[in-house]
Amino acid sequence: MHQLTYGDVKAAADRIAGRVRPVVLSPADPGEFLGGPGGDRAREDCEVWLALEFLQHTGSFKARGAQNFLQAHREAGSLPGAGVTIASGGNAGLACAWAAGQQGVPATVFLPATAPAVKVARLRGFGAEVRLVGTEYADALAACGDFAATTGALASHAYDHPLIAAGAGTVLEEIVRQVPGLDTVVVAVGGGGLFAGVATAARHHGVRVVAVEPENCRALNAAIGAGHPVDVTVDSVAADALGARRASATALRAAQRGDVRTVLVSDTEIVRARRALWDQRRIAVEHAAATALAALPTATRPQVGGGGYRPSAGEKLAVVLCGANTDPGDLTPVHADRA
Repeated sequence: MHQLTYGDVKAAADRIAGRVRPVVLSPADPGEFLGGPGGDRAREDCEVWLALEFLQHTGSFKARGAQNFLQAHREAGSLPGAGVTIASGGNAGLACAWAAGQQGVPATVFLPATAPAVKVARLRGFGAEVRLVGTEYADALAACGDFAATTGALASHAYDHPLIAAGAGTVLEEIVRQVPGLDTVVVAVGGGGLFAGVATAARHHGVRVVAVEPENCRALNAAIGAGHPVDVTVDSVAADALGARRASATALRAAQRGDVRTVLVSDTEIVRARRALWDQRRIAVEHAAATALAALPTATRPQVGGGGYRPSAGEKLAVVLCGANTDPGDLTPVHADRA
């Protein structure tokens, strides 16, 4: 199996330059999201940046990996007439369909029947053929494999492919250029594509990675504990994007090689973090994006998932808000006052 390297991330950055949107960094008042009862000045003296990757094409970081994957195959002359196929919780499928459209090839996307309607509608808007199978990502993945074997379509993957992970890692390259001296990057983890790419680049730059997972979608955390990828239960409000049954071997190796801290957060904390982004910033993200922010303690939430991640005084950290393919209707009270 290919060992993901920093060179892969750099090659991806060159390959997708001008084809994706550079990440936007927004400074955050630490008091918005950090601090403890009575005011924890050590926490408030840190420097927090929000990486607004949900502004990316198709609404998530997945556009980076999809663009890298298809562009690499285009350069190698290995894009088949049958097009590309992928199984996804939604975001990877959107990115694949978008990138395939740019290459002029068809895309067939397999999703669990539980996928959010907003993602299904957007996929069809990108011209993809959508097939709904089963109730979990694993069901869609099996059907996608059968389809690729039968039709000759090029099989992409939502997270477990070096070109996909390397593409995702390019977001860290852009963050460190904009935030010199970055100490820590906080990312949500599902199957581990974003994490593997970011951790590989972060190791090169000497940046710590905080890998955040829902308590009941803890594929990476479980793999670290077992020493190898293992199947886990999938039951979280963020499962549509973070609901992989197991983390990739690439993600596990990245966790074992770098300065990585894993954090588990409850669905309650994820929902609160998502709501806080809306209330304080009018940012509407999906639960997967809020999962990363949920790792940081607040005045009303001094402990998260066994302690969360508590920045040190003077620490510079960036929180990656990875996607916004969500229905924002539950963020606004039904009887909100109208001016």
